[in-house]
Amino acid sequence: MKEKATASPASTPVRRGRGRPAQQASVGRDVLLRNARKTFGTRGYDATSVREIARESGVDPALLAHHFGSKDELWEAVVEQIVAHASPMISATAALRESDLDAKARVDRAIELYVDKVFDEPDIGLFFSTATTEEGARLDLLVERLMRPYYDVMVPLLDDAAKQGVLKVKDAAMLFFVLLNGVSKTVGYGHLMLAFSSLPKNPKKFKRSVLETTLELLS
Repeated sequence: MKEKATASPASTPVRRGRGRPAQQASVGRDVLLRNARKTFGTRGYDATSVREIARESGVDPALLAHHFGSKDELWEAVVEQIVAHASPMISATAALRESDLDAKARVDRAIELYVDKVFDEPDIGLFFSTATTEEGARLDLLVERLMRPYYDVMVPLLDDAAKQGVLKVKDAAMLFFVLLNGVSKTVGYGHLMLAFSSLPKNPKKFKRSVLETTLELLS
């Protein structure tokens, strides 16, 4: 009787286990930034460590260092990711001044664009709520890369509507910040509303209610 041939070590396929390398390979730069954004937003810059973000992402901290360098550079990369996310909305808002809509309709459309964007990425509101407590270079970066570009296109729309008497506005800049923070924090902290309302459990109804309520405030 012939003995069964045994496969040589060279011909035996190597099975890769379920260890961290395979998991790391599936975690891209965008996902890492989103996880960092959420962690920074929840805990703030000083209370957040790169190791903690790595743990939340299921990767080795060395991978974050490889992609982004230091914690400060990682935070800046998060801001740039938000800039990329917000840029289409800012451009669309800027274009409204040249549209055929009347002044009030332009404001309403701008708010609709903003609400859509906030609901696309609700944890951005959480990031802002903690990041805007910063001082120094990080706050300056946040203002110049995110706040000012949107301010520069939204406030003129509010001013135009006020000058035409279709919107009661005493201070367009103040209204801008009330709208910006009111919408983003309402959505970002929707889990707190669950103690009082079931709306956050239904994203479509929640979004419609936020939009309608905001527009009613301006009517």
